[in-house]
Amino acid sequence: MSKERVRLGSSYRKLYVSTAISNVGDGMAAIAYPWLATAITRNPLLIAIVAAAQRLPWLVFTLPAGVITDRVDRRRAMVLMDTLRGMLTAIVAISVLSEQGTLPAPDEVKDIVGTRIGLYLVLLLATLLLGCAEVMRDNCGQTLMPSIVEHQHLERANGRMWSIESVANTFIGPPLGSLLLLVAFSVPFFIDAASFFAAAALVALIPGTFRAQHPERAAGEPTPSWRDDLKEGVRWLYHHKLLWSMAIILGLMNMASMLSGSMFVLFAQDVLNITPLTFALMGFGFAIGAVIGGYVAPWMSKKLGSGTCLALTLGSSAVVNFSVGLSSWWPLTALLFAIGMLFGSSWNVITVSLRQSIIPPHLLGRVNSVYRFFAWGMMPIGAMLGGVVVTIARTFTSHETSLRAVWFVDGGIYAILFLVGRRLLTTERLEAARAAGVSAIAAVDTTMS
Repeated sequence: MSKERVRLGSSYRKLYVSTAISNVGDGMAAIAYPWLATAITRNPLLIAIVAAAQRLPWLVFTLPAGVITDRVDRRRAMVLMDTLRGMLTAIVAISVLSEQGTLPAPDEVKDIVGTRIGLYLVLLLATLLLGCAEVMRDNCGQTLMPSIVEHQHLERANGRMWSIESVANTFIGPPLGSLLLLVAFSVPFFIDAASFFAAAALVALIPGTFRAQHPERAAGEPTPSWRDDLKEGVRWLYHHKLLWSMAIILGLMNMASMLSGSMFVLFAQDVLNITPLTFALMGFGFAIGAVIGGYVAPWMSKKLGSGTCLALTLGSSAVVNFSVGLSSWWPLTALLFAIGMLFGSSWNVITVSLRQSIIPPHLLGRVNSVYRFFAWGMMPIGAMLGGVVVTIARTFTSHETSLRAVWFVDGGIYAILFLVGRRLLTTERLEAARAAGVSAIAAVDTTMS
């Protein structure tokens, strides 16, 4: 273990611990925000709008965030964004505290009638702004990683980071959030705010300057405009056919996942009949699969091939979503989530490490943002489609069946993506792109030095 720590470095450990702390807060929020939304309204479309607002910044702010990332100190930007997220979450906590006496008990949310408009608007606006800060912070975090971890250790570093995110997000945060919800609706939000401030402090302790190093310009050559910088990032990704295909496929994957994910809390309450505590316990399925997947992903990639691992993610997701749609027992649902996340985490480790290895450092922020524009920008569309599917299905079938329908649609999309992805994302193409990218970056580094 000590040998690995020396290789990954103290800066990585600070980033690792800050991620763990903030994700404990995020895990509590994963329970508190959906439960708060269903305590404010039972309207599927209004709940879907909240989920869409959280992901809308990935559609409208991702591209500008990429240009900003390549122009600023990435560490300082992360500190600023975590501080902003802490302040916004504190505002939500105070707003919930002010109306706590009018909110139902967490296990009585199914009995509410109507919508608390004022608190709903606070939740909606805060969710939108938190999403903007998350876009900027995450883009900076991914572009910072290659600056503090050597290339040959990126998969290990990303795998460990993904695992601790999952442990904090699903093993520690949700049970703690469930218990705090039973104390008072506002308490998880106050703790979540504190976690963001602590994360900001830790990232601030990472030494060094982390601005992108741009190739030298000829004397008198003007500095490119924001528009020119953005065009450069778009062109680079478009001409890299493998990453372009991967971005489109991931966008459709995320759209499908949000289609069912935006309705998950209603599905859990009205079909699986869970409480806040059993909701948290069910989340252990996510954690178990993600932790195992994060650690074994590098091994799976070497033994099975990176392309085979990505195909397993797509195929298993189709099977898991169809099965969840048929399930009525939350322990079975938790087991299915564990299987899905085991393969899903390998997708993240493999593809993020690939991008960090082959995208030139001075373009990493912009290309990452264009990639995530397609990959994450489809999420708000999927969230809204989830609400639409349930609303339409309820006109000709039961409420329970309409909530199951989104999982079947989700599974069908993944089945199609498996057929496409198996042909486009082969191990041979991925490894050839990695080798070419590493060589190109090394040549640029040699020239600049």
